[in-house]
Amino acid sequence: MIREIVVYPDKRLKLISQEVKDFDGGLCDLLDDMYDTMIARNGVGLAAIQVGVDLRVLIINIPLEDEDGENYGEERNPNDQPKDNTLEMINPIVTHKEGHEKFQEGCLSIPGVYEDIERAKYVKVDYYDRKGNKQTLENSSFLAIAIQHEIDHLDGKVFIEKLSYIKRKKFEKEWKRKQKEGLI
Repeated sequence: MIREIVVYPDKRLKLISQEVKDFDGGLCDLLDDMYDTMIARNGVGLAAIQVGVDLRVLIINIPLEDEDGENYGEERNPNDQPKDNTLEMINPIVTHKEGHEKFQEGCLSIPGVYEDIERAKYVKVDYYDRKGNKQTLENSSFLAIAIQHEIDHLDGKVFIEKLSYIKRKKFEKEWKRKQKEGLI
């Protein structure tokens, strides 16, 4: 089922998501709905809070790589990504990160806005799958960036908070104008 996306500046985006304790049918339904919602909106990732559920759950549709090992990034169509390429992370915890990399990010909760954001280049994350099995993932590509972006949502943060003061003020002014004009 496709759910409504919570749009900035909705106060729910500031909530710190709660740890998942029950790995049950309700969690599986949430994950399936999040996948349907993300694909319907051409997204790359989605945190549960973005559909109004304050649980530490996120999904990322892992980009396919071309023959050179490069991911398709912004040019790819999420609808071309198989569901089994979707990473589901429950209660993720970053245990190590290093390096720095800038990458242009966007967000389903802040539609039409794209900014270069600096994040760690490499991350190691412990998490659980939908069945409650503990997993560990290490990555230093686009996936590492996407994981950090979605974990920020679980911690009540959105990517525009990483902008400089001047860029943030410019964003806020433009966002309010778009809201007033009914463009959002």
